[in-house]
Amino acid sequence: MEILGIIPARFASTRFPGKPLTNIGGKTMIQRVYEQAKKSDLTEVVVATDDHRILEHVQAFGGKAVMTGEHHQSGTDRCFEAYQLNNVPFEYIINIQGDEPFIRPEQIDLVAQCFQNPQTQLATLIKKVQSPEELFNVNAPKVVINKAGEALYFSRQPIPYCRNVPNDIWHKQHTYYKHIGIYGYRADILEQITQLPPSALELAESLEQLRWLENGFRIATAVTEFETIGIDTPEDLLRVTNYEF
Repeated sequence: MEILGIIPARFASTRFPGKPLTNIGGKTMIQRVYEQAKKSDLTEVVVATDDHRILEHVQAFGGKAVMTGEHHQSGTDRCFEAYQLNNVPFEYIINIQGDEPFIRPEQIDLVAQCFQNPQTQLATLIKKVQSPEELFNVNAPKVVINKAGEALYFSRQPIPYCRNVPNDIWHKQHTYYKHIGIYGYRADILEQITQLPPSALELAESLEQLRWLENGFRIATAVTEFETIGIDTPEDLLRVTNYEF
């Protein structure tokens, strides 16, 4: 399969301005994400940015980058513009978060493998919840899947509700999954979902993927055993200073 990997990278950030260019163990965050993505089986990898500083930095370390507009509301929209600017047709696109410098190539390949099924429209990763802290963390969205491994719903709250069971053992009574924010799209589906207006469920939970489900699109999931570490704030960065590369 010919698959294009796109890494959206904005310079502006309310919680962490300039985040893609921050130093992590001697390399910038965006360089680390790019290098991890290049280790996967993706056909091509490109950074999609709205800032010349990021563009020039990526090009300086030998990476490929394209300038996209500043108006995009989501990484999905930025990915679609980058795909259009790439001028080379790909059947599949994988959106790799630009703030996850420890993403494993195996995780990217897991998403890609979902498209071996020709019926797959969209794909993402999930991971089994291991603790009540994880389960009740509203910043870690959870996902309910059907027997075919497709997402039924995403929520910041634990779903389903374990009736008559203490909260601290819910994760032992039922298999809960949290969502890992990497997305795969069939190219024609990516174009379609970027035309959709925000949906009621999306606005309620502040989770973009609910827009797709609410409009009848199907999201395949693959289970990863590996944790991901997103860097959303300067405090997050401090917690990974001793990470071994």
